[in-house]
Amino acid sequence: MRYKVVVFGVKDTSENIVSFIQENICPVDLVITISSEVTKKNQISGYKGLSVLTEKYGIPVHEADSYFLTDEKTQKFLAENEFEIGISMGWQRLIPTSVLDKFKYGIYGFHGNCGYLPFGRGRSPLNWSIILGDTRFNLNMFRYDEKADSPNVFATEMFSITPHDDIRTAQYKNMICSKNLIRKLLKAYETGSIEIRTESKDFDSWYEKRTAADGKVDFHARTREIYNLIRGVAAPFPGAFAFAGDRKVVIWEAVPFDEMIDFSKYAPGEVIDVFDGHPIVRTVDGSLLIRKYEAEEVLQTGDILK
Repeated sequence: MRYKVVVFGVKDTSENIVSFIQENICPVDLVITISSEVTKKNQISGYKGLSVLTEKYGIPVHEADSYFLTDEKTQKFLAENEFEIGISMGWQRLIPTSVLDKFKYGIYGFHGNCGYLPFGRGRSPLNWSIILGDTRFNLNMFRYDEKADSPNVFATEMFSITPHDDIRTAQYKNMICSKNLIRKLLKAYETGSIEIRTESKDFDSWYEKRTAADGKVDFHARTREIYNLIRGVAAPFPGAFAFAGDRKVVIWEAVPFDEMIDFSKYAPGEVIDVFDGHPIVRTVDGSLLIRKYEAEEVLQTGDILK
C-alpha cells in the first residue's frame, strides 16, 4: 500500500498537528507512534496515545514496539508498504536511515534555537532557550538525515520568548509557526517543488539532554536564573523542585517579587512570609513569589528550601 502523507509523533502536540493537517490541508494517510509499553523505558513529557485518531478521522495508526523503529513488526510494515512524505512532531529520537530511505520525498521535522542551524543542535531546545534567557526562537523545518538536526533547511519562522512565557505558552507559539511551515511544505510537495538549503555560515553547538533531576532549584542562583528554570520546566514537563527538610516541593509557577526590600536577615531559600497561600522566598538578589506548588505539607514562614 502507498501512504502519501505520514505523521510521526508521540505527544498531545502530535495529535494537534494531525488534526490541523487533516482538517485544513489534506488527508493524513498514516500516523506512526509507539505503544504505551515503550513509554515505560522512555521518559516522554506530554505523551499521548494516538489511537484516538483512528476513531476520530479513520486514520490508521501504527504503534511501534521500539522508539528507534527497529522492532520486527515495524520493519516488516515498512518493507511491505510505500511512503511519500513524512512529518515528525514530538518524536524525540533519531529516525534511522533505513526508515528515511523508504520515503520518496523525505521526512521533515522541527528544531530551533536563538540562532541558526547547526548552532543549537541537541535536546530540549525550547526548554533550554527559556532557561538560558533567550528572547527569540528561530524554528527550522528541515529534512532529516542520519545525523541530529542537520542544516537541511526547507523554511524557517521566528517568534519571541517574552518574560511572561513559560514552556507551555512557548509551545503554543511553536505550534502556530509549525503549522505555517507544514502548510508551506505540503504545498511544495503537491507542486513537486521542495527546495532545501544546506549551506550555513554558522557553527556547531549542542544542547545537552535534560532529565527531571535537572529541575532542582539552587537558591544560591540569581532570581532571573531561578525564574527561567521554573518556567522552562513547567507542565507538561516534570517541574522545578527543592526540598524543605526532607519534603520535596515541586514549584510549578513563580515570579520575581521584589529586589529592593531588605531581606538580609533571611537566608537564601527561606520563606519570608505567606500571603493567600503563596510563599515569598528570598533569593540572593531579591525574592520570588511562588504562585503554584505541590508538597505534602504547605510551606510556612521560616521553612528553608534547599
